[in-house]
Amino acid sequence: MRLMNTLKPSTWALTNSPTRRSNADMDPVPIHLRTWTTWNYIAYWISDALNPSMWAVGSSMIAVQLSWRQALGAISLGHIIIAAVIVLNGTMGARLHVAFPVIARTSFGFSFSYFCVVCRIILSIFWFGIQSFVGAECTYQMLKAIWPSAVHIENRLPASAGITTSKMVCFLIFWLLQLPLLLVSPRRIRHLFVAKALFVPITFLAILTWAMIKVPPDLSLAKPGGSISAWSWLRALNSALGSWATLSVNIPDFTRYAINEKAQYIQIIIIPTLITLVGFCGIAVASASEILYGSVIWDPLMVIDRWENRAASFFAAFSFALAVLGTNISANSLSAANDMTVLMPRYINIRRGQVICAVLGGWIICPWKILSGAPGFLNFMSANSIFLGPFAGIMVVDYWIIRSCKVDVDELYNPQGAYCYWHGINWRAAVAFSVGFVPTVPGLAASLIPQLHVMNMQYISDIGFMVSCLPHSHMGLYLRCSLRPSHLWTLKNQTSIIPRTSSDNSGSVALLLGISDSVLTKTHEFRR
Repeated sequence: MRLMNTLKPSTWALTNSPTRRSNADMDPVPIHLRTWTTWNYIAYWISDALNPSMWAVGSSMIAVQLSWRQALGAISLGHIIIAAVIVLNGTMGARLHVAFPVIARTSFGFSFSYFCVVCRIILSIFWFGIQSFVGAECTYQMLKAIWPSAVHIENRLPASAGITTSKMVCFLIFWLLQLPLLLVSPRRIRHLFVAKALFVPITFLAILTWAMIKVPPDLSLAKPGGSISAWSWLRALNSALGSWATLSVNIPDFTRYAINEKAQYIQIIIIPTLITLVGFCGIAVASASEILYGSVIWDPLMVIDRWENRAASFFAAFSFALAVLGTNISANSLSAANDMTVLMPRYINIRRGQVICAVLGGWIICPWKILSGAPGFLNFMSANSIFLGPFAGIMVVDYWIIRSCKVDVDELYNPQGAYCYWHGINWRAAVAFSVGFVPTVPGLAASLIPQLHVMNMQYISDIGFMVSCLPHSHMGLYLRCSLRPSHLWTLKNQTSIIPRTSSDNSGSVALLLGISDSVLTKTHEFRR
Protein backbone atom coordinates (compact mmCIF):
# COMPACT_ATOMS: atom_id res chain seq x y z
CA MET A 1 0.00 0.00 0.00
CA ARG A 2 2.81 2.41 0.89
CA LEU A 3 4.52 1.67 -2.43
CA MET A 4 1.28 2.40 -4.29
CA ASN A 5 0.98 5.71 -2.45
CA THR A 6 4.55 6.51 -3.46
CA LEU A 7 3.67 6.00 -7.12
CA LYS A 8 0.71 8.42 -7.02
CA PRO A 9 1.25 11.49 -9.23
CA SER A 10 0.70 13.79 -6.25
CA THR A 11 3.82 12.47 -4.54
CA TRP A 12 5.91 13.52 -7.53
CA ALA A 13 4.53 17.05 -7.67
CA LEU A 14 6.55 20.08 -6.69
CA THR A 15 4.98 22.18 -3.96
CA ASN A 16 6.57 25.55 -4.62
CA SER A 17 5.54 28.53 -6.65
CA PRO A 18 7.11 28.50 -10.15
CA THR A 19 8.59 31.92 -9.46
CA ARG A 20 10.76 30.66 -6.56
CA ARG A 21 14.24 29.25 -6.99
CA SER A 22 13.49 26.49 -4.52
CA ASN A 23 11.13 23.64 -3.73
CA ALA A 24 10.16 21.63 -0.68
CA ASP A 25 13.26 19.42 -0.93
CA MET A 26 15.57 22.44 -1.05
CA ASP A 27 13.94 24.42 1.74
CA PRO A 28 15.15 24.11 5.35
CA VAL A 29 13.84 20.92 6.94
CA PRO A 30 10.83 21.62 9.21
CA ILE A 31 11.19 20.77 12.90
CA HIS A 32 8.76 17.84 12.79
CA LEU A 33 10.82 16.16 10.04
CA ARG A 34 14.14 16.32 11.90
CA THR A 35 14.07 12.73 13.08
CA TRP A 36 17.60 11.33 12.76
CA THR A 37 19.09 10.42 16.14
CA THR A 38 22.58 9.28 17.13
CA TRP A 39 21.56 5.67 16.54
CA ASN A 40 20.43 6.49 13.03
CA TYR A 41 23.87 7.93 12.24
CA ILE A 42 25.55 4.85 13.68
CA ALA A 43 23.32 2.66 11.50
CA TYR A 44 23.97 4.95 8.52
CA TRP A 45 27.72 4.51 8.78
CA ILE A 46 27.45 0.79 9.35
CA SER A 47 25.42 0.77 6.15
CA ASP A 48 27.94 2.86 4.23
CA ALA A 49 31.15 1.34 5.57
CA LEU A 50 30.23 -2.32 5.24
CA ASN A 51 30.46 -2.76 1.49
CA PRO A 52 32.87 -4.44 -0.95
CA SER A 53 34.56 -1.14 -1.81
CA MET A 54 35.64 -0.49 1.77
CA TRP A 55 36.74 -4.10 2.07
CA ALA A 56 38.89 -3.59 -1.03
CA VAL A 57 40.54 -0.46 0.41
CA GLY A 58 42.42 -2.68 2.86
CA SER A 59 42.87 -5.78 0.69
CA SER A 60 44.23 -3.81 -2.27
CA MET A 61 46.98 -2.38 -0.05
CA ILE A 62 48.15 -5.95 0.63
CA ALA A 63 48.15 -6.54 -3.13
CA VAL A 64 50.65 -3.68 -3.59
CA GLN A 65 53.03 -5.16 -1.01
CA LEU A 66 52.20 -3.13 2.10
CA SER A 67 52.40 -5.06 5.35
CA TRP A 68 49.22 -5.42 7.35
CA ARG A 69 50.50 -2.90 9.92
CA GLN A 70 51.33 -0.34 7.23
CA ALA A 71 47.95 -0.81 5.57
CA LEU A 72 46.02 -0.62 8.84
CA GLY A 73 47.90 2.53 9.84
CA ALA A 74 47.05 4.25 6.56
CA ILE A 75 43.38 3.31 6.86
CA SER A 76 43.12 4.40 10.48
CA LEU A 77 44.89 7.75 10.08
CA GLY A 78 43.10 8.55 6.83
CA HIS A 79 39.69 8.02 8.35
CA ILE A 80 40.48 9.98 11.49
CA ILE A 81 41.26 12.95 9.24
CA ILE A 82 38.24 12.51 6.98
CA ALA A 83 35.94 12.00 9.98
CA ALA A 84 36.96 15.42 11.30
CA VAL A 85 36.15 17.03 7.94
CA ILE A 86 32.81 15.20 7.76
CA VAL A 87 31.75 16.30 11.25
CA LEU A 88 32.77 19.91 10.63
CA ASN A 89 30.80 20.08 7.39
CA GLY A 90 28.00 17.98 8.84
CA THR A 91 27.50 20.44 11.65
CA MET A 92 26.49 23.05 9.09
CA GLY A 93 23.63 20.84 7.94
CA ALA A 94 22.61 19.99 11.51
CA ARG A 95 22.48 23.68 12.46
CA LEU A 96 21.05 25.23 9.31
CA HIS A 97 18.95 22.23 8.18
CA VAL A 98 19.65 22.85 4.50
CA ALA A 99 21.36 20.64 1.92
CA PHE A 100 24.90 20.91 0.58
CA PRO A 101 23.97 22.68 -2.71
CA VAL A 102 22.36 25.48 -0.72
CA ILE A 103 25.11 25.70 1.90
CA ALA A 104 27.74 25.88 -0.86
CA ARG A 105 26.40 29.32 -1.83
CA THR A 106 27.88 30.84 1.33
CA SER A 107 31.43 29.92 0.34
CA PHE A 108 31.37 29.97 -3.46
CA GLY A 109 28.63 32.42 -4.38
CA PHE A 110 25.21 31.79 -5.84
CA SER A 111 26.47 31.07 -9.38
CA PHE A 112 29.86 29.48 -8.70
CA SER A 113 28.20 26.97 -6.36
CA TYR A 114 26.62 25.37 -9.43
CA PHE A 115 30.11 24.30 -10.54
CA CYS A 116 30.52 22.40 -7.26
CA VAL A 117 27.07 20.90 -7.67
CA VAL A 118 27.67 19.72 -11.25
CA CYS A 119 30.98 18.07 -10.29
CA ARG A 120 29.21 16.25 -7.49
CA ILE A 121 26.33 15.14 -9.74
CA ILE A 122 28.67 13.72 -12.39
CA LEU A 123 30.63 11.77 -9.81
CA SER A 124 27.45 10.45 -8.16
CA ILE A 125 25.97 9.26 -11.45
CA PHE A 126 29.08 7.40 -12.50
CA TRP A 127 29.57 5.78 -9.13
CA PHE A 128 25.90 4.82 -9.02
CA GLY A 129 26.46 2.86 -12.21
CA ILE A 130 29.70 1.31 -11.03
CA GLN A 131 28.20 0.26 -7.68
CA SER A 132 25.17 -1.13 -9.51
CA PHE A 133 27.51 -3.29 -11.56
CA VAL A 134 29.13 -4.53 -8.34
CA GLY A 135 25.60 -5.37 -7.18
CA ALA A 136 25.14 -7.30 -10.42
CA GLU A 137 28.25 -9.32 -9.61
CA CYS A 138 26.68 -10.14 -6.22
CA THR A 139 23.46 -11.16 -7.99
CA TYR A 140 25.47 -13.43 -10.28
CA GLN A 141 27.04 -15.18 -7.30
CA MET A 142 23.60 -15.69 -5.73
CA LEU A 143 22.15 -17.14 -8.95
CA LYS A 144 25.17 -19.39 -9.38
CA ALA A 145 24.73 -20.66 -5.81
CA ILE A 146 21.07 -21.51 -6.48
CA TRP A 147 21.53 -22.79 -10.03
CA PRO A 148 25.15 -23.83 -10.71
CA SER A 149 24.26 -24.19 -14.38
CA ALA A 150 24.07 -20.39 -14.56
CA VAL A 151 27.77 -20.37 -15.38
CA HIS A 152 26.96 -22.16 -18.62
CA ILE A 153 24.50 -19.59 -19.97
CA GLU A 154 25.43 -18.96 -23.58
CA ASN A 155 26.79 -15.50 -24.27
CA ARG A 156 24.96 -13.88 -27.19
CA LEU A 157 26.57 -10.46 -26.86
CA PRO A 158 29.64 -9.44 -28.90
CA ALA A 159 32.98 -8.98 -27.18
CA SER A 160 32.79 -5.25 -27.89
CA ALA A 161 29.79 -5.02 -25.52
CA GLY A 162 32.09 -5.42 -22.55
CA ILE A 163 29.58 -7.66 -20.74
CA THR A 164 28.21 -11.18 -21.10
CA THR A 165 24.56 -12.17 -21.40
CA SER A 166 24.46 -13.62 -17.88
CA LYS A 167 26.00 -10.48 -16.36
CA MET A 168 23.57 -8.26 -18.29
CA VAL A 169 20.63 -10.26 -16.92
CA CYS A 170 22.05 -9.92 -13.39
CA PHE A 171 22.54 -6.19 -13.86
CA LEU A 172 18.92 -5.77 -14.98
CA ILE A 173 17.69 -7.78 -11.98
CA PHE A 174 19.69 -5.75 -9.46
CA TRP A 175 18.72 -2.44 -11.12
CA LEU A 176 15.02 -3.33 -11.00
CA LEU A 177 15.23 -4.48 -7.38
CA GLN A 178 16.84 -1.27 -6.18
CA LEU A 179 14.59 1.07 -8.19
CA PRO A 180 11.58 0.96 -5.78
CA LEU A 181 13.85 1.74 -2.83
CA LEU A 182 15.00 4.91 -4.58
CA LEU A 183 11.43 6.19 -4.25
CA VAL A 184 11.47 6.00 -0.46
CA SER A 185 11.74 9.31 1.37
CA PRO A 186 15.21 10.13 2.80
CA ARG A 187 13.53 10.42 6.20
CA ARG A 188 12.30 6.81 6.00
CA ILE A 189 15.30 5.24 4.28
CA ARG A 190 17.05 5.20 7.65
CA HIS A 191 15.13 1.97 8.35
CA LEU A 192 17.09 0.28 5.53
CA PHE A 193 20.31 1.37 7.21
CA VAL A 194 19.15 -0.20 10.48
CA ALA A 195 18.34 -3.51 8.74
CA LYS A 196 21.72 -3.54 7.02
CA ALA A 197 23.46 -2.66 10.28
CA LEU A 198 21.97 -5.77 11.90
CA PHE A 199 22.63 -8.24 9.08
CA VAL A 200 25.79 -7.31 7.20
CA PRO A 201 28.30 -7.20 10.12
CA ILE A 202 27.50 -10.85 10.88
CA THR A 203 28.58 -11.84 7.37
CA PHE A 204 31.76 -9.79 7.52
CA LEU A 205 32.74 -11.38 10.83
CA ALA A 206 31.86 -14.84 9.49
CA ILE A 207 34.16 -14.43 6.48
CA LEU A 208 36.94 -13.10 8.73
CA THR A 209 36.49 -16.07 11.07
CA TRP A 210 36.58 -18.48 8.13
CA ALA A 211 39.84 -16.97 6.88
CA MET A 212 41.46 -17.12 10.32
CA ILE A 213 40.43 -20.74 10.80
CA LYS A 214 41.70 -21.75 7.37
CA VAL A 215 44.95 -19.83 7.80
CA PRO A 216 45.82 -18.82 11.38
CA PRO A 217 46.86 -15.17 11.76
CA ASP A 218 50.35 -16.16 12.88
CA LEU A 219 50.82 -17.46 9.33
CA SER A 220 48.71 -15.12 7.20
CA LEU A 221 49.86 -11.91 8.90
CA ALA A 222 53.43 -13.00 9.54
CA LYS A 223 54.60 -12.16 6.03
CA PRO A 224 56.45 -8.82 6.04
CA GLY A 225 55.46 -6.21 3.51
CA GLY A 226 57.57 -5.49 0.49
CA SER A 227 60.10 -2.72 0.30
CA ILE A 228 57.99 0.39 -0.22
CA SER A 229 58.78 4.09 -0.33
CA ALA A 230 57.18 6.79 1.75
CA TRP A 231 55.28 7.83 -1.37
CA SER A 232 53.68 4.39 -1.61
CA TRP A 233 52.38 4.69 1.93
CA LEU A 234 51.14 8.22 1.25
CA ARG A 235 49.30 6.92 -1.82
CA ALA A 236 47.61 4.37 0.42
CA LEU A 237 46.73 7.13 2.88
CA ASN A 238 45.31 9.23 0.05
CA SER A 239 43.17 6.33 -1.15
CA ALA A 240 41.72 6.04 2.35
CA LEU A 241 40.96 9.76 2.37
CA GLY A 242 39.62 9.85 -1.17
CA SER A 243 37.17 7.00 -0.56
CA TRP A 244 34.97 9.42 1.38
CA ALA A 245 35.78 12.61 -0.53
CA THR A 246 32.21 12.80 -1.80
CA LEU A 247 30.50 12.54 1.58
CA SER A 248 32.94 14.97 3.14
CA VAL A 249 31.37 17.56 0.84
CA ASN A 250 27.69 16.64 0.81
CA ILE A 251 27.21 15.21 4.33
CA PRO A 252 24.81 18.13 5.09
CA ASP A 253 22.32 16.32 2.83
CA PHE A 254 21.90 13.87 5.71
CA THR A 255 22.77 15.87 8.81
CA ARG A 256 20.05 18.39 7.98
CA TYR A 257 17.59 15.74 9.21
CA ALA A 258 19.32 15.52 12.61
CA ILE A 259 17.05 15.85 15.61
CA ASN A 260 19.71 18.13 17.11
CA GLU A 261 23.29 19.16 16.42
CA LYS A 262 24.81 16.66 18.86
CA ALA A 263 23.18 13.67 17.18
CA GLN A 264 25.75 13.65 14.37
CA TYR A 265 28.84 14.12 16.56
CA ILE A 266 29.11 10.34 16.91
CA GLN A 267 30.56 10.28 13.39
CA ILE A 268 33.95 11.41 14.71
CA ILE A 269 34.17 8.09 16.57
CA ILE A 270 32.20 5.65 14.45
CA ILE A 271 33.88 6.46 11.10
CA PRO A 272 37.53 5.65 11.94
CA THR A 273 36.62 2.82 14.31
CA LEU A 274 34.24 1.02 11.99
CA ILE A 275 36.14 1.47 8.74
CA THR A 276 39.41 0.40 10.35
CA LEU A 277 37.68 -2.82 11.41
CA VAL A 278 36.30 -3.33 7.90
CA GLY A 279 39.73 -2.62 6.46
CA PHE A 280 41.25 -5.23 8.77
CA CYS A 281 38.74 -7.79 7.47
CA GLY A 282 39.92 -7.09 3.93
CA ILE A 283 43.57 -7.21 4.97
CA ALA A 284 43.24 -10.50 6.85
CA VAL A 285 41.21 -12.29 4.16
CA ALA A 286 43.49 -11.05 1.36
CA SER A 287 46.54 -12.23 3.30
CA ALA A 288 44.93 -15.63 3.88
CA SER A 289 43.94 -15.93 0.20
CA GLU A 290 47.58 -15.74 -0.83
CA ILE A 291 48.31 -18.89 1.15
CA LEU A 292 45.06 -20.64 0.22
CA TYR A 293 45.00 -19.89 -3.50
CA GLY A 294 48.57 -18.88 -4.35
CA SER A 295 47.85 -15.21 -5.07
CA VAL A 296 46.36 -12.21 -3.29
CA ILE A 297 42.62 -12.00 -4.04
CA TRP A 298 41.59 -8.51 -3.02
CA ASP A 299 38.04 -8.68 -4.45
CA PRO A 300 35.80 -10.38 -1.84
CA LEU A 301 33.38 -11.57 -4.54
CA MET A 302 36.19 -13.49 -6.18
CA VAL A 303 36.87 -15.16 -2.83
CA ILE A 304 33.21 -16.18 -2.64
CA ASP A 305 33.42 -17.46 -6.23
CA ARG A 306 35.95 -20.07 -5.11
CA TRP A 307 33.82 -21.49 -2.31
CA GLU A 308 32.25 -24.92 -2.77
CA ASN A 309 29.55 -24.44 -0.13
CA ARG A 310 26.60 -23.06 -2.09
CA ALA A 311 24.60 -21.93 0.94
CA ALA A 312 27.54 -19.96 2.31
CA SER A 313 28.15 -18.43 -1.12
CA PHE A 314 24.52 -17.34 -1.42
CA PHE A 315 24.24 -15.68 1.98
CA ALA A 316 27.63 -13.97 1.65
CA ALA A 317 26.71 -12.63 -1.81
CA PHE A 318 23.28 -11.56 -0.55
CA SER A 319 24.94 -9.68 2.30
CA PHE A 320 27.29 -7.88 -0.07
CA ALA A 321 24.36 -7.03 -2.36
CA LEU A 322 22.50 -5.51 0.60
CA ALA A 323 25.66 -3.59 1.48
CA VAL A 324 26.00 -2.24 -2.06
CA LEU A 325 22.31 -1.32 -2.13
CA GLY A 326 22.53 0.76 1.04
CA THR A 327 25.69 2.51 -0.12
CA ASN A 328 24.30 3.19 -3.59
CA ILE A 329 21.23 4.88 -2.16
CA SER A 330 22.93 6.90 0.57
CA ALA A 331 26.19 7.91 -1.09
CA ASN A 332 25.13 8.14 -4.73
CA SER A 333 21.46 8.44 -5.69
CA LEU A 334 20.36 10.65 -2.80
CA SER A 335 23.40 12.87 -3.23
CA ALA A 336 22.81 13.28 -6.96
CA ALA A 337 19.11 13.96 -6.42
CA ASN A 338 19.75 16.63 -3.78
CA ASP A 339 22.12 18.35 -6.17
CA MET A 340 19.72 18.14 -9.12
CA THR A 341 16.98 19.89 -7.17
CA VAL A 342 19.18 22.99 -7.10
CA LEU A 343 19.87 22.99 -10.83
CA MET A 344 16.20 22.78 -11.80
CA PRO A 345 14.05 23.35 -8.70
CA ARG A 346 10.91 23.97 -10.77
CA TYR A 347 11.10 20.52 -12.36
CA ILE A 348 13.17 18.20 -10.14
CA ASN A 349 12.64 17.08 -6.56
CA ILE A 350 14.54 14.34 -4.72
CA ARG A 351 12.32 11.53 -5.99
CA ARG A 352 12.60 12.63 -9.61
CA GLY A 353 16.32 13.20 -9.23
CA GLN A 354 16.91 9.67 -7.96
CA VAL A 355 15.10 8.18 -10.94
CA ILE A 356 17.15 10.36 -13.32
CA CYS A 357 20.33 9.20 -11.57
CA ALA A 358 19.24 5.56 -11.86
CA VAL A 359 18.57 5.84 -15.60
CA LEU A 360 21.73 7.80 -16.41
CA GLY A 361 23.99 5.81 -14.09
CA GLY A 362 22.49 2.45 -14.91
CA TRP A 363 22.09 2.54 -18.67
CA ILE A 364 23.37 5.70 -20.35
CA ILE A 365 26.97 5.53 -19.12
CA CYS A 366 27.17 1.70 -19.50
CA PRO A 367 29.24 1.04 -16.34
CA TRP A 368 30.39 -2.36 -17.62
CA LYS A 369 32.17 -0.57 -20.47
CA ILE A 370 33.89 1.73 -18.00
CA LEU A 371 35.12 -1.16 -15.88
CA SER A 372 36.19 -3.36 -18.76
CA GLY A 373 37.64 -1.09 -21.39
CA ALA A 374 38.60 2.34 -20.16
CA PRO A 375 41.23 2.31 -17.43
CA GLY A 376 42.19 5.86 -18.30
CA PHE A 377 38.64 7.00 -17.65
CA LEU A 378 38.63 5.17 -14.32
CA ASN A 379 41.73 7.17 -13.44
CA PHE A 380 39.76 10.29 -14.27
CA MET A 381 36.91 9.18 -11.99
CA SER A 382 39.36 8.52 -9.17
CA ALA A 383 40.84 11.95 -9.78
CA ASN A 384 37.47 13.55 -9.09
CA SER A 385 38.49 13.55 -5.44
CA ILE A 386 40.96 16.23 -6.53
CA PHE A 387 37.95 18.43 -7.38
CA LEU A 388 36.11 17.57 -4.18
CA GLY A 389 39.08 18.13 -1.86
CA PRO A 390 39.15 21.92 -2.31
CA PHE A 391 35.37 22.10 -1.95
CA ALA A 392 35.48 20.37 1.44
CA GLY A 393 38.42 22.44 2.71
CA ILE A 394 36.95 25.75 1.59
CA MET A 395 33.58 25.04 3.18
CA VAL A 396 35.16 24.13 6.53
CA VAL A 397 37.36 27.21 6.73
CA ASP A 398 34.73 29.60 5.41
CA TYR A 399 32.06 28.55 7.92
CA TRP A 400 34.17 27.93 11.03
CA ILE A 401 36.92 30.56 10.68
CA ILE A 402 35.86 33.30 8.29
CA ARG A 403 32.17 33.55 9.21
CA SER A 404 32.43 32.34 12.80
CA CYS A 405 29.44 30.04 12.14
CA LYS A 406 27.11 32.90 11.15
CA VAL A 407 24.95 32.38 8.06
CA ASP A 408 21.87 34.22 6.82
CA VAL A 409 19.63 31.38 5.69
CA ASP A 410 17.11 33.64 3.94
CA GLU A 411 19.85 35.12 1.75
CA LEU A 412 20.89 31.65 0.59
CA TYR A 413 17.75 31.64 -1.56
CA ASN A 414 18.23 35.16 -2.95
CA PRO A 415 20.30 35.29 -6.18
CA GLN A 416 20.92 39.02 -5.69
CA GLY A 417 21.48 38.85 -1.95
CA ALA A 418 24.46 38.78 0.38
CA TYR A 419 25.94 35.70 -1.28
CA CYS A 420 25.88 37.10 -4.80
CA TYR A 421 29.44 38.49 -4.44
CA TRP A 422 30.78 39.45 -7.90
CA HIS A 423 28.22 38.34 -10.50
CA GLY A 424 27.39 35.33 -8.34
CA ILE A 425 31.04 34.30 -7.94
CA ASN A 426 33.13 34.54 -4.78
CA TRP A 427 36.49 35.15 -6.45
CA ARG A 428 38.28 34.41 -3.17
CA ALA A 429 36.91 30.87 -3.19
CA ALA A 430 37.90 30.57 -6.87
CA VAL A 431 41.47 31.57 -5.97
CA ALA A 432 41.56 29.10 -3.06
CA PHE A 433 40.21 26.34 -5.31
CA SER A 434 42.93 27.06 -7.88
CA VAL A 435 45.64 26.96 -5.21
CA GLY A 436 44.54 23.46 -4.22
CA PHE A 437 43.68 22.12 -7.65
CA VAL A 438 46.33 23.45 -10.07
CA PRO A 439 49.32 21.55 -8.57
CA THR A 440 47.53 18.26 -9.21
CA VAL A 441 46.72 18.94 -12.88
CA PRO A 442 49.98 17.56 -14.42
CA GLY A 443 49.59 14.25 -12.63
CA LEU A 444 45.91 14.10 -13.60
CA ALA A 445 46.84 14.69 -17.24
CA ALA A 446 49.47 11.94 -17.07
CA SER A 447 46.89 9.47 -15.72
CA LEU A 448 44.66 10.21 -18.72
CA ILE A 449 47.51 10.27 -21.27
CA PRO A 450 50.11 7.61 -20.36
CA GLN A 451 52.53 8.94 -23.00
CA LEU A 452 52.74 12.28 -21.19
CA HIS A 453 55.80 12.66 -18.97
CA VAL A 454 55.44 15.07 -16.07
CA MET A 455 58.50 13.98 -14.10
CA ASN A 456 57.93 14.14 -10.34
CA MET A 457 54.64 16.04 -10.64
CA GLN A 458 52.90 12.64 -10.73
CA TYR A 459 53.61 12.28 -7.03
CA ILE A 460 51.48 15.33 -6.24
CA SER A 461 48.53 13.77 -8.05
CA ASP A 462 49.04 10.53 -6.15
CA ILE A 463 48.31 12.41 -2.92
CA GLY A 464 45.81 14.74 -4.60
CA PHE A 465 43.16 14.82 -1.88
CA MET A 466 45.67 15.76 0.80
CA VAL A 467 47.19 18.45 -1.39
CA SER A 468 43.88 19.90 -2.52
CA CYS A 469 41.92 19.74 0.72
CA LEU A 470 44.09 20.00 3.77
CA PRO A 471 46.67 22.79 3.46
CA HIS A 472 46.15 24.82 0.29
CA SER A 473 42.41 25.37 0.36
CA HIS A 474 42.42 26.25 4.04
CA MET A 475 45.22 28.77 3.96
CA GLY A 476 44.35 30.14 0.51
CA LEU A 477 40.84 31.12 1.52
CA TYR A 478 41.88 32.33 4.96
CA LEU A 479 44.57 34.64 3.61
CA ARG A 480 42.34 35.96 0.85
CA CYS A 481 39.52 36.81 3.20
CA SER A 482 41.92 38.29 5.73
CA LEU A 483 43.48 40.61 3.16
CA ARG A 484 40.14 41.82 1.91
CA PRO A 485 37.02 40.55 3.68
CA SER A 486 34.18 39.41 1.50
CA HIS A 487 30.50 39.97 2.22
CA LEU A 488 30.85 39.19 5.92
CA TRP A 489 28.28 40.89 8.06
CA THR A 490 29.81 42.51 11.15
CA LEU A 491 27.48 43.11 14.08
CA LYS A 492 27.69 46.55 15.67
CA ASN A 493 24.62 46.63 17.89
CA GLN A 494 22.50 43.65 18.83
CA THR A 495 18.95 44.05 20.05
CA SER A 496 16.75 41.20 21.16
CA ILE A 497 16.12 37.66 20.01
CA ILE A 498 12.65 37.44 18.51
CA PRO A 499 10.72 34.93 16.42
CA ARG A 500 10.91 35.43 12.67
CA THR A 501 7.64 36.48 11.06
CA SER A 502 6.67 36.68 7.44
CA SER A 503 5.74 40.33 7.87
CA ASP A 504 9.20 41.39 8.95
CA ASN A 505 10.36 43.72 6.17
CA SER A 506 12.82 45.80 8.15
CA GLY A 507 15.68 44.87 5.85
CA SER A 508 17.92 43.78 8.69
CA VAL A 509 19.94 40.59 8.44
CA ALA A 510 19.11 37.64 10.66
CA LEU A 511 22.13 35.56 11.52
CA LEU A 512 21.26 31.94 12.13
CA LEU A 513 23.48 30.80 14.98
CA GLY A 514 22.24 27.23 15.17
CA ILE A 515 21.32 27.61 18.85
CA SER A 516 17.56 27.61 18.52
CA ASP A 517 15.22 26.64 15.71
CA SER A 518 12.42 28.88 16.87
CA VAL A 519 14.25 32.16 17.12
CA LEU A 520 16.58 34.26 15.03
CA THR A 521 18.76 37.13 16.07
CA LYS A 522 17.24 40.45 15.09
CA THR A 523 20.06 42.86 14.26
CA HIS A 524 20.42 46.45 13.17
CA GLU A 525 23.16 48.76 11.96
CA PHE A 526 25.34 46.38 10.04
CA ARG A 527 28.36 47.32 8.05
CA ARG A 528 30.29 45.40 5.41
